[in-house]
Amino acid sequence: MSDTRPASPFRDDAEPFAGAISLACPDEAATVRLAEDIAVMLRPGDCLCLVGDLGAGKSTFARALLRALADDPELEVPSPTFTLVQSYPLEPLPVAHFDLYRLEDEEELDELGLDEILETGAALIEWPERGASRLPENRLVLRIAAGDTPQARKIALLPPDEDWRTRLERTLAIRRLIEGTALAGALRRRFQGDASARRFETVRASGADAILIDSTPPPQQQPVLRDGLTYRQLVHLADGVDAVVAVTEALRAREICAPRTYGADIAGGLVLQEDLGRGKVLEAGRPVAERYLAAAGVLARLHGAPPQADLPIPDACGGGSYRLSRFDPRAMLVEAELFLHWYLPRMGGEVPDGLAETFAGWWRPLFERAAQDRNWVLRDYHSPNLIWREGESGDDRIALVDTQDAMIGPAAYDLASLAMDARVDVPQELERQLVEHYIARRHAVSPGFDAAAFRRDYAIMGAQRATKILGIFTRLAVRDRKPGYLVHLPRVREYLARCLRHPELADLAGWFDGRLGETG
Repeated sequence: MSDTRPASPFRDDAEPFAGAISLACPDEAATVRLAEDIAVMLRPGDCLCLVGDLGAGKSTFARALLRALADDPELEVPSPTFTLVQSYPLEPLPVAHFDLYRLEDEEELDELGLDEILETGAALIEWPERGASRLPENRLVLRIAAGDTPQARKIALLPPDEDWRTRLERTLAIRRLIEGTALAGALRRRFQGDASARRFETVRASGADAILIDSTPPPQQQPVLRDGLTYRQLVHLADGVDAVVAVTEALRAREICAPRTYGADIAGGLVLQEDLGRGKVLEAGRPVAERYLAAAGVLARLHGAPPQADLPIPDACGGGSYRLSRFDPRAMLVEAELFLHWYLPRMGGEVPDGLAETFAGWWRPLFERAAQDRNWVLRDYHSPNLIWREGESGDDRIALVDTQDAMIGPAAYDLASLAMDARVDVPQELERQLVEHYIARRHAVSPGFDAAAFRRDYAIMGAQRATKILGIFTRLAVRDRKPGYLVHLPRVREYLARCLRHPELADLAGWFDGRLGETG
């Protein structure tokens, strides 16, 4: 008699379920890697259900996933068969491991607090069929079955919706990229990112560690700001990882320390680059003068000759080239106007009709002067993106990361970014030393270097950057609900005040008078 029961994701003896992602794991190591691949993509509210016979490998999978989340290969993962649930208060994602084999009544699952757990964490459930009616509908089911050899497993992933499917396909694409490089078989672990929409992982292999950059394209429907362009287009922010590869390879070609590229899926927005370590240019949250001076020296060396506009992309990463945009006066102004859109309203300042045009009128001649310089602008040349390499010598002590938004424009911009670091207090005396050190090295590598023009551009671009950051940090706090950025506002206001003391900015200083506020 044929089986007429409806297909169920909890029936491990069923035919391949519609929409399943079927995987073959030839050995236990492959099963462990799959668990790691899923661990890095988990987020609060996720419920994973492991289905399979006794001995199928559910516990192996669960143990590997929890150890990956804890980043501890020796983490004790006892079976929750008798306790029914074992909690792991991990950072940043707490996880509860359920075993429902001995569950006598599905209502007991309510008493175990599954709903509360999923509010802030994730759940991993073995024998989910014992409590099927109490489980969330958007659960991910993994059916594990024996393969062709004792250690082989056949695993079917049953995504309940497009969000789950997209996430699974993404993490599997990352694994394929890794397996196509010299880092095949590497461990994947979560890694804290930055204020952008990108996601990062650490990838650890024997003898070579890497950083995985996962950069999904920004939303297609972005508001047009002016001239038919979006904000990102107006200020020349890179949307693809072709910029990541091209800029770092160009820096390496100029013997500037930047991560080598192990592999990339440019169309997919994935890049695997060398991990250059965790050395900081800060100690106890304060700038280390030697390290900041070294970073200023690297800038002077980089600026010794102008960059080419078209940067090649290695054939191994798809070939072609990436063209650096010009940091033009329009882009400078659009960034500065974030002050009007976000900071000024929060400070209680009025934004009357005509203020934007007045604001632009003070800035435009300054931007026109500064824009005459055409050199590297790495854009975010500050402490989070500078790696101190203890044991190296000379310029090799500083490594550069997060350079994909590079442009061609005023060289002074990056020195201002360093010497007036928005996230840490740079004393005025250290700032002065950084400027003098940079100028001395530029004289050595750039005959005819105009120090006076550079000092003027330094004040202009420092003021522009501080004005922009006041707007950006306020936007992060108000729109993106990240109030931690507000603590930096007093510092950035002080940097702006320093720049406005330059004689060339006297008129602009008058415009700002009374508009900066005093609270952060």
